[in-house]
Amino acid sequence: MAKSSEDHCHGLRCMDAGDLAPLVTEFTRHLTVLGHKSLTVSGYDAAARHLAQWLTLAKIAVADIDDGVADRFARHRCRCPGIRRERGVSAKYVRRVRRFIEFLGERGIVQRKPKPALPTPHRRVVEFQDWLRQHRGVTELTIDRHGRMVMRLLPALGIRPRSWNAQLIRDVIIAETKRVSLAYVKTMTMALRGYLRFLSARGLCRAGLDQAVPIIPQWRLSSLPRYIRSSDVETLIATCDQTSATGVRDRAILLLLARLGLRASDILSLRLTDIDWQQATLSVRGKGRRETRLPLPQDAGDAVLAYLDQARPHVVGGPIFFMLNAPIRPLTRSSVVSDVVRCAIRKAGITAPSNGANLLRHSAATAMLRGGATLDTVGAVLRHRSPDMTAHYAKVDVTMLLQIAQPWPGDA
Repeated sequence: MAKSSEDHCHGLRCMDAGDLAPLVTEFTRHLTVLGHKSLTVSGYDAAARHLAQWLTLAKIAVADIDDGVADRFARHRCRCPGIRRERGVSAKYVRRVRRFIEFLGERGIVQRKPKPALPTPHRRVVEFQDWLRQHRGVTELTIDRHGRMVMRLLPALGIRPRSWNAQLIRDVIIAETKRVSLAYVKTMTMALRGYLRFLSARGLCRAGLDQAVPIIPQWRLSSLPRYIRSSDVETLIATCDQTSATGVRDRAILLLLARLGLRASDILSLRLTDIDWQQATLSVRGKGRRETRLPLPQDAGDAVLAYLDQARPHVVGGPIFFMLNAPIRPLTRSSVVSDVVRCAIRKAGITAPSNGANLLRHSAATAMLRGGATLDTVGAVLRHRSPDMTAHYAKVDVTMLLQIAQPWPGDA
């Protein structure tokens, strides 16, 4: 059984938090609400009480607490009552103390250290981002990325777009190819083209300048889709330990990726209201804010229901999938979803051409085609806007392609 804060001193007189005692109690209650285990809360409680007593001994007022005070606490050779022996303070202990100080700052008890100011986006870049949000239907992640990339280019371009010309645009992009990867520059050119179209529509730069942005060579759809066999997909899913909360959650994620070909971003954005249990459908909002309702397979639906019943934190409404370690918070990064796939691949011991969430998306499309589904059906499930994207998967059926391949001229 986990120790309470009263038991933490092991029979020694518990440290007196003095005037801070009510705030220490509020702090531990706050940590409990965030989902921390009782043993963890007990450790934070002891650290906060220790700081409070040391402040009294050092004659430091609560209002004077800052990073310097925290550093002094970290260096002090402890003789505080309630401590078993004279010793230094561990780094872990100091981190707990700093978390208590952060809590005091959040409550306005002590002055918080101002966060470093982020570069202020140029006024026109902010307007460009608003334009993307209202008229282009792109995600906030894309809006933020395009804004940052334009801001990166502005020092070289200058802040007077009416003076920009094709040569300047080209020179700036070519210079970037010598600093960062071509894949990064390719995304940068997309942002710059959009910004130039935005400026042109408002008469703030020459018309057609977006055509001057160099095209970064990349052969689209030239490689074979990266996928694994259906049997390997089932092996991945079977690695999930259904007796643990993490295993129950990860199994639900893997089944949604494998059965419906969802993207990692789809998993992050799923909300409880997106599931129609009566109709067994799942509503997904993809690129361009387009909403698509997909059939929810029985095993995937059962896995999600098991997660909601057994593993999801007791949070009313909101996103479906949450982190399972405290503090309680929803999944917010695609890398976390990819980590679920990566971990399953490692446990299964299979060889995979990639280890991200898209591996299961590609595998689902390949399995549907080999099962007799049409390209139109696959495109509808994967929510492709271009038929070319779906046709890319036809290349995995090598047997069919051999039947229609024409002999190379000059072959004997």
